[in-house]
Amino acid sequence: MYYLNEDLWFPEVEAATQDGLLAVGGDLSVPRLLLAYKSGIFPWFSEGEPLLWWSPDPRFVLFPEQLKVSKSMKQVMRNGGFTVTVNTQFNAVMQACSKIKRKGQDDTWITNTMIDAYAELNKLGYAKSVEVWQNNNLVAGLYGVDLGNGVFCGESMFSTVSNASKVGFISFIQNTNYKLIDCQVYTSHLESLGAEEMSRKDFLRYL
Repeated sequence: MYYLNEDLWFPEVEAATQDGLLAVGGDLSVPRLLLAYKSGIFPWFSEGEPLLWWSPDPRFVLFPEQLKVSKSMKQVMRNGGFTVTVNTQFNAVMQACSKIKRKGQDDTWITNTMIDAYAELNKLGYAKSVEVWQNNNLVAGLYGVDLGNGVFCGESMFSTVSNASKVGFISFIQNTNYKLIDCQVYTSHLESLGAEEMSRKDFLRYL
């Protein structure tokens, strides 16, 4: 286990524990966040915990050309009355993601400190949000980090209407030119859309 101070560095990702925990401490400054993501590392911690940095192996990723869209989902996208926008309500999306109750989690890891840090990334063009609207209401969304090298690192998504987050995710991928979507860790939701496991070593090659 490595403990970080104000110096801008990370240990080699091979030093991570079996579940992917690499380091503790440091800060959420823009330079550190960018160094983390470019090194295959991301922050994940709950309110009241120290800042935790992770680099799991294997990694869960999606190649856009392998995106799976079912017939029923195509109908939802055509007839569900949804409108999708990009980068129009970044803070609102993060706030909504922080308030969604998730199975197996007692509280949110999207703290006010995290929201402030990623809002700064968004201002500088390194983070993006996707918004899904229905009847002029924000009903779903997602956000993540754009590394500028063809990789988009998805962070979190929320939905208050069935299938709305899938609409946003699918639309975003179909209308961008990313080579790889980093989904970080396994979820059945993303597996149903075509995401798969990749070794950390191979993932780092894409970065």
